[in-house]
Amino acid sequence: MRYAVCMPRSGKEARERLTKAALELFAERGFDDVTTAEIAARAEVTERTYFRHFPDKREVLFDGERMLTEWVTAALSSVPSDIASWQAMRRTVDLIVPRLEANRVDGDRLAALIEVTPGLRERAAAKEVTLIGLLVDLLVARGAASDEAALVARTAWGVLGHAIGSWRATPGTPLQQHVDRAFALLGGLVGG
Repeated sequence: MRYAVCMPRSGKEARERLTKAALELFAERGFDDVTTAEIAARAEVTERTYFRHFPDKREVLFDGERMLTEWVTAALSSVPSDIASWQAMRRTVDLIVPRLEANRVDGDRLAALIEVTPGLRERAAAKEVTLIGLLVDLLVARGAASDEAALVARTAWGVLGHAIGSWRATPGTPLQQHVDRAFALLGGLVGG
């Protein structure tokens, strides 16, 4: 089956179309049964365009990590530098919640694919390690000791992950409610 190719006006538009097409196809048929040519056709671009943006079939799914990195970096940078590391990370999480909520449909699709595809679980874990490393570097740049920065970054990101899991399990509830509850739960556990 041949598809008409409609060239997107920008690289950003092409990336978005490719990501959307990949998520749709993977949800319909599973990760292993979809080719890059089919993704490109669904996005109405050439396969060559696909490979200009993504080195392989898995990476199209993790383009959101690039955006997440940008959101986290901007959010943490907006927190005044005199705010302690833990409070700065809490504010950072709160600042990215609206963006995560706005991307819920794609996030849920990706989470479902990762859950059933071992290779994607491995890639997701590697991406998370990279993001936590970035957070550690950003906290150190703000003046935190490296061991403190590592503990704060890993813990805060774990709290957010827990909150997202609860949020996905209870559709119709705001993510911020789960974030607040998870941070409160942690505070109760370590407060005594």
